[in-house]
Amino acid sequence: MTATTPDDTARLRAAAEFVEEQDTDTLLRLLLPGLDGPELRALADHCRFAHAALLVFPPDDGALRARLAACRLDPDTPSYPSTVVRQRLARRHGLDEAGLDVRIVRPRVPGPHREERTVEVFALAVPPGSDLAAVAAHERAHRHEEHLAFEVARPDPLVLHGLCALLARHGATPDGGGYNPHEDGTVLYFTAPAHTAAGYRRVELHARGSHPAVLAAHLGTDRAHADQARTDHADAAHDPAARPAEDPAANPAANPAENSAEDSAHRPAEDLLRLLTGAWTTQALAVCARLRLPDALDTRTPTGTPALARSVGAHPGSLATLLRYLTMVGVTAREGDGFRLTALGALLRTDAPGSMRALALMYGGPFYRSFEALGHTVRTGEVGFDHLFGENHFDHFARDPELAELFDRSMAAGSRMFEPVPAHPVLVGADAAPGPATVVDVAGGTGELLGLVLAAHPRLRGVLLERPQTVAAARRRLDAAGLGDRCAYRAGDFADVPPGADVYLLSRVLHDWDDARCREILRHCARAMPAHADLLVVERLLPADGSASLATAWDLHMMCNTGGRERRADHYGRLFTDAGLRLVDHAPLPLGAAVLHVRKAPAGP
Repeated sequence: MTATTPDDTARLRAAAEFVEEQDTDTLLRLLLPGLDGPELRALADHCRFAHAALLVFPPDDGALRARLAACRLDPDTPSYPSTVVRQRLARRHGLDEAGLDVRIVRPRVPGPHREERTVEVFALAVPPGSDLAAVAAHERAHRHEEHLAFEVARPDPLVLHGLCALLARHGATPDGGGYNPHEDGTVLYFTAPAHTAAGYRRVELHARGSHPAVLAAHLGTDRAHADQARTDHADAAHDPAARPAEDPAANPAANPAENSAEDSAHRPAEDLLRLLTGAWTTQALAVCARLRLPDALDTRTPTGTPALARSVGAHPGSLATLLRYLTMVGVTAREGDGFRLTALGALLRTDAPGSMRALALMYGGPFYRSFEALGHTVRTGEVGFDHLFGENHFDHFARDPELAELFDRSMAAGSRMFEPVPAHPVLVGADAAPGPATVVDVAGGTGELLGLVLAAHPRLRGVLLERPQTVAAARRRLDAAGLGDRCAYRAGDFADVPPGADVYLLSRVLHDWDDARCREILRHCARAMPAHADLLVVERLLPADGSASLATAWDLHMMCNTGGRERRADHYGRLFTDAGLRLVDHAPLPLGAAVLHVRKAPAGP
């Protein structure tokens, strides 16, 4: 395990606390943003949160038991072979199944109302010095086996078809399933929508009994899906031999009902319509933010449309239409004749911690307009923003102080990804060093990341390098946080990176630029870094396996707006090497980001 890899005990403890604390209603809202009102009630009435699952990597069974005990979980919970995870790991990493010792343990955890739940722990034994260490690092970073499970109460085909349709309507996609005869249960797997806020991307619906028609409709009639279903739930059986799921092609009784087939035939058109109207949601959110509707609404007490229209200066009838749409996407909720703000909508309040209002205004403003030129970018390779506005976005914003301030605030709205960074071993070690240590934040914006680092480590001193117009805003922010006396400021460009510091930060910078410019920036950093210094780079990483991620969306955004791009970890590794640096390791951060630990490459002979 590398220095920055999340500790398995901490992950296990976090999963247990998650299971203990989450009520079903709140978790469903997080899992499916936009789910509210009658649809939320329908889903919550028919299923309950049952367990969270994760994969850990103890050196042996004794270490697994010790970790369970450290997390106040029953260390004597029996374990069983886990066939499916072993097969999935072997496929993902090109390994022989016989060389993988994977067990499954389900210690009990009480829910918030003392209801019985479990943490489903898959454990791959990774002895010290094992070649499986790289597998463990990959799996910790990508979390393929983590999922949330919901038990369906009183399942019948009509209820199950309705639950599947409801999940699909809110962006969840089928991801396999099967029937387990040992537990007499049907399992339906889904991938959660990319914008889920639950922290888990895989969802399981478990229904007691055999439901072949529902399973067939979930899997579709494609034989490949049916073949995949044959092993998808063997783990729950506690037995390496799993019964194949019903094959709709071979068993006419397993075919879905006629109305379900008709629904499936219409679903692609509905899905495409939902995608085509995504721009409407962007503008609805931007108008909501521009009118300051979240500031005028309460999260508990509904407000009538006429009073709200007077408060924000809007036409009552038109505002009512907007509010109905915002309710559909989960920003507001309708109660009686009025509307209240949801937890999702509260993120658009001006004074909310981590407010995303500025981001809504940017994505519904300049960046929305620039996407009109996406076709030009794809045809010519030229930056859409430059084509539309006649200059690059940094120069364009610098010319307009209000727009520049909005851009800086929109960058601050994404600062949630920074929250774990101060706990990075590099920064912890710098704070514990015998002498005073200095952290330089290169192009550090208004100081969100540097402020978190200095607040967490009172012995560190900081230097923030930024454009002149941004330095003033950073000074105000850090002074207001009581950190100004430990921070120096330097107005300049990448060529002005201060030399001699102990830690350098480069956050959300490299994705703005093409490879050639990235090499220049990194060479400036390398020249400034003493031999002992560390560089921490924060960026979104494109998945190596091509799976869905926020980085894929931002890759398109960067191409159209800056001429930059998102990259895979190995791509960044090559850029570091070209600049005389080396990638030590990387660890995941919130919002699809990662922190890459970089050091100077050893001098040649």
